[in-house]
Amino acid sequence: MSENCNMNCNSCGVDCTERKTTKPDFSVQPHELSCIKKVIGIVSGKGGVGKSLATSLLAVTMNRRGYNSAILDADITGPSIPKAFGIKEKAMGNELGLLPVKTKTGIDIMSINLLLNNETDPVVWRGPIIAGTVKQFWSDVIWNDVDYMFVDMPPGTGDVPLTVFQSLAVDGIIIVTSPQELVSMIVSKAVKMAEMMNIPILGIVENMSYFKCPDCDKEYPIFGESHIEELAKEHKIPVFAKLPIDPKLAAACDKGMIELFDGNWLDPIADKLEK
Repeated sequence: MSENCNMNCNSCGVDCTERKTTKPDFSVQPHELSCIKKVIGIVSGKGGVGKSLATSLLAVTMNRRGYNSAILDADITGPSIPKAFGIKEKAMGNELGLLPVKTKTGIDIMSINLLLNNETDPVVWRGPIIAGTVKQFWSDVIWNDVDYMFVDMPPGTGDVPLTVFQSLAVDGIIIVTSPQELVSMIVSKAVKMAEMMNIPILGIVENMSYFKCPDCDKEYPIFGESHIEELAKEHKIPVFAKLPIDPKLAAACDKGMIELFDGNWLDPIADKLEK
């Protein structure tokens, strides 16, 4: 130990036998009036695979089972959750904090599009500001009596996923992918990131898995044969669901009527979450 030691090992460059370092704590506490029981992150290796669709369907599925569900839209530069639910009004607040907007069936939503003057206004911010906004959606918003919160994250392994994993009390993640082999390769990066951060991976959802012919009920793999089983086996992760290419589902999102979707594809996930 140096004679001039100030006992602050984290800022010291001397390699001594009595060095004591502490791991930095990036966790952020939720609003003091919030009550959030389970937090599930929805991630993807790349964009365009239907991550926000899966997030919306999961929130609706758990809501239909009698749970209070919520969505924290962490995709700051590409928010699409309000559109899927047909939300037009803006988020309001009071002296205590910011209040999420409720959908027609009572799902709590917070998204940057609920704060912008115009939903088509671009969010041209640097990474630290975007990450700080996500943390504020957690700490400054009053999430009242939420059983399941789903965090819709932007694709990839950048600032926001890192912020969510380090700062929010995430109980586990669900990875959304599509059948292309290229996507499977990129998904492996998301899997390894979650493993590095010690975040439990609950399972995988494959979107656009097939198209079912309405005339003969035959299933066609439009985007090629699925490699999801190989990927799941490699990482020892269960495959929760395979979502079809369904024009009705796409229309429901475009019209803001996702809460009226008809399908039981995500029941296996809901069963897992209930346990």
